[in-house]
Amino acid sequence: MKKSHHASHTTVVFDLGNVMVGWDPFLPLSDRMSREQWDRFAVDADFFTLNAKADSGVPFEEIIALAARKSQDHGGLMRQYYERFDRSLTGPVVGVADIADELERGRLRLLGLTNWSTETFHHAPTSAPTIDRLEAIMVSGREGLAKPDPAIFHRLIERFTLTPAQTVFIDDSTRNVRTAHELGFTAIRFTDAVGLRAALEELHLLD
Repeated sequence: MKKSHHASHTTVVFDLGNVMVGWDPFLPLSDRMSREQWDRFAVDADFFTLNAKADSGVPFEEIIALAARKSQDHGGLMRQYYERFDRSLTGPVVGVADIADELERGRLRLLGLTNWSTETFHHAPTSAPTIDRLEAIMVSGREGLAKPDPAIFHRLIERFTLTPAQTVFIDDSTRNVRTAHELGFTAIRFTDAVGLRAALEELHLLD
């Protein structure tokens, strides 16, 4: 018999990248360099800072120009990364679609909150179709705000009329989980579907 979910939890908010859909930024450039070379490029070009700017709504052409200020090669590699972005997505994260299905059957509201550029977000549900089954997704690039900024969490609460104490938030980033926890969400750090299932079972949200 299915357990009735805890009366205080009505909503589950999923991060997407490396929670619902796998992401490996090396893959779009894997035919040009080894992973070790990509790691060096990521450091030299400050890839993850540039990626965070894109997630916050900065257009790709501006990101490429920023990279090219350090090196024309960096600019070219960033352009290739964006042109081949779909290759960075590795498909559904194993086991998470099944968990989302069970939560949906339990009549929980399912939402998304993701740091993602508007220019590549259309690839997400193509790679992991369960994403399209979420009621709604707040995409940082559309909002001009990104996690872990508390402002995007406040916007999520307001837009979807959430009560943090009644909302479970799932993310693979420790910083994002910490912010959610500080704002009153039941926050779960995602490592894999086995651990997520155990955490949700402890909350009586799954069988």
